Amino acid sequence: MRASVSLDLDDLWSYQKTHGNPDWVSRPSYLRLAVPRILDTLDEIGLRITFFIVGFDAAREENGEVLRQITARGHEVANHSFEHDPWLHLHSDAALEDDLARAEAAIRTATGQDPKGFRGPGFSWSPNLLAILERRGYRYDASTLPTFLGPVARWYFLAASPLKGAERAQRAKLFGGFAEGFRPSRAYRWRWSDGRRLLEIPVSTIPGIKAPFHLSYLLYLARFSPALARGYLATAIAACRLAGFGPSFLLHPLDLLDGNEVPSLRFFPGMDVPVARKRAVFVDSLTALARHFELVPMGAHADELAQLSLSHRNPESKGTPAPSTPGGPRPAGTEAF
Repeated sequence: MRASVSLDLDDLWSYQKTHGNPDWVSRPSYLRLAVPRILDTLDEIGLRITFFIVGFDAAREENGEVLRQITARGHEVANHSFEHDPWLHLHSDAALEDDLARAEAAIRTATGQDPKGFRGPGFSWSPNLLAILERRGYRYDASTLPTFLGPVARWYFLAASPLKGAERAQRAKLFGGFAEGFRPSRAYRWRWSDGRRLLEIPVSTIPGIKAPFHLSYLLYLARFSPALARGYLATAIAACRLAGFGPSFLLHPLDLLDGNEVPSLRFFPGMDVPVARKRAVFVDSLTALARHFELVPMGAHADELAQLSLSHRNPESKGTPAPSTPGGPRPAGTEAF
């Protein structure tokens, strides 16, 4: 059973921008520190993944060498927007088209690879965005996080933020609302009334309880007990296997950085954990996943999912996903969760 691993290559300035730190306007960066460390650690595990790259960072000449290493070392690249606005759902169609096009061009120039997958910053998406992705020929979207805990994560992230008024309201859907927990944990298809379709690969949460288990959460648990983090991941793996699907597992650069290296992000969960301990959890978690799933980039995962009869939903509908089209093959365990 295949499972995918991806990393949102959010830079220092993008975290600062979302949090409301005015220093973001100078676009400070840690990519030349983080990317080689990430690539070396993945090489040690023997793992190839998908990097969701921010277009602005790809357009910076000083990032060219490290970003070229991503594809040179066998990884896939995908689009994480140009300006990393976690409020894409507020953008006009024209603004979305412009942002996607600029990011595509910058990523293609920097890495030599054309991105065909997309993830919205802060899990931001809208029906209009999905329609534009389908029209532009994207193979999959990966912007949904099906958990009930989005409002809690948003409260924590913005608790110490200086943002007020309209700027805070702009971030009102950061990490999604409570209703996101009713979305499936497994892949499904967006399907329009005219027959157009787009594969959705959510960032996986534990089926049933919808609790997140991407690496940032495991690192937070490991602060208290490494055994607790391992047990939590083992529970998530068992639940996904019981539900009959391989998860989409998410990483971030902060999973291999600490507060001494990035002082302005000390508020972020797990930034008080030293890099050496983070690296041990990083390797241990991915090794555990690899014992139960064939770990692949998201493009390869999408190839496998494209052959399955998946549930579907209309992007304009807020209801439960419909069952897959009658008559098609449906592997065991492919019901929606």
